Amino acid sequence: MARSSGLRQFAALAALVGWFALAAQFYLSGELGVANGNGVLGGVVSFFSYFTILTNGLGAIALTAAAMAERTTPAWLRYFRRPGVVTAITASIIVVGSVYFLVLRHIWAPQGLQWLADVLLHYAMPPLFFIYWWWAVLKPALRPAAIPRWTLYPLAYAVYALVLGAMRGRYPYPFIDVIALGYPRVLVNAVVILAVFAALCLALIWLGRLDQRRSVSSRLG
Repeated sequence: MARSSGLRQFAALAALVGWFALAAQFYLSGELGVANGNGVLGGVVSFFSYFTILTNGLGAIALTAAAMAERTTPAWLRYFRRPGVVTAITASIIVVGSVYFLVLRHIWAPQGLQWLADVLLHYAMPPLFFIYWWWAVLKPALRPAAIPRWTLYPLAYAVYALVLGAMRGRYPYPFIDVIALGYPRVLVNAVVILAVFAALCLALIWLGRLDQRRSVSSRLG
């Protein structure tokens, strides 16, 4: 993946936004855990139970990898520069922003630092990461055949969230709350979200091919 100095600077700035938002939310989760009588550890467990946090964490890692010089990048971080990996994270973080805007923003009114963390995680990071994807990813490497593999991440999260929720007696999101909705409704909701994720992956591949055709047309013209 070619990385110009401008791309590296953009990735560094976006990574800083992501890490700051995650650090702020981590601090707030610890405070909330103590306030609810679950202690700091309870707050940490709650923090890592959210798809928003895990996905923004993956995004911040990928942006950090993109911001680093080739010779100083650890081998394990190079994995997060792969076109398929970046595309899967892009689809995931679009789901984060879309679900929050359409479903979750109406159910609470965060204030202060919580408001800032929410805005950065749900409204700032999705478009920033999409810009990075558009700028950095080599579109010819993307294939629809990879979509089932990309879907393993949200599928693994769904299993993780349901198991953790059953152990804790509470669920991170209302649409996977088995206590309130029951397993049949929750499974339907999960399938719908997975289908939306797969459709987003397909849309990103299509956009990539459209970008390629435009680039070829501009060169020929």
